[in-house]
Amino acid sequence: MIIGLTGGIASGKSAVSNLLRSYNIPVVDADLIARQVVEQGQSAYVKIVEHFGKEVLDEEENIDRKKLGGIIFTDARKRKALNGIVHPAVRLEMKKQAEHYLMEGFSHVVMDIPLLFESRLTHMVDRTLLIYVDEKTQFSRLVKRDNFTEEEARSRIASQMPLKDKVELADAVITNNGSLEELKVKLDEQLREWKII
Repeated sequence: MIIGLTGGIASGKSAVSNLLRSYNIPVVDADLIARQVVEQGQSAYVKIVEHFGKEVLDEEENIDRKKLGGIIFTDARKRKALNGIVHPAVRLEMKKQAEHYLMEGFSHVVMDIPLLFESRLTHMVDRTLLIYVDEKTQFSRLVKRDNFTEEEARSRIASQMPLKDKVELADAVITNNGSLEELKVKLDEQLREWKII
């Protein structure tokens, strides 16, 4: 089974990915792949520099994610343009990695895809698992974790589909307003329900 794991910023999705890896379930990480496909020499890198200009590069000519993030988080058209460059490259690499794990003999593979529903990628997975957090907890975690101002945190959260809308779309939902221990218990329950552990 291929499971699509998703959530929102500061929902605890990365913690779930780490827990899944501890069960020897391979995780194909869209964010990690998104970093790899924009490295120097990759075709997505060239397209980004062509589209956004050299001002999105750092001193070593690498793409400066913070600079690029600052541009796209406030401009929906620019965000769409960036996604049009990065997403196809990421999808291709994710499929390759998932197929590799299944050929290696793993019964289950998790695809960690933050924009699973927004990018309409549910066709790539058999089931979807949403890590949900209430807005107040999400906001305070984001301010604490990334040292964002309240305004920055609000704009990052507002740039994503609200988690409460994703609840309707997911096959299963784990609410993560509490501790890591509570999260692990809930994840174990879900994996047992799907007969994965």
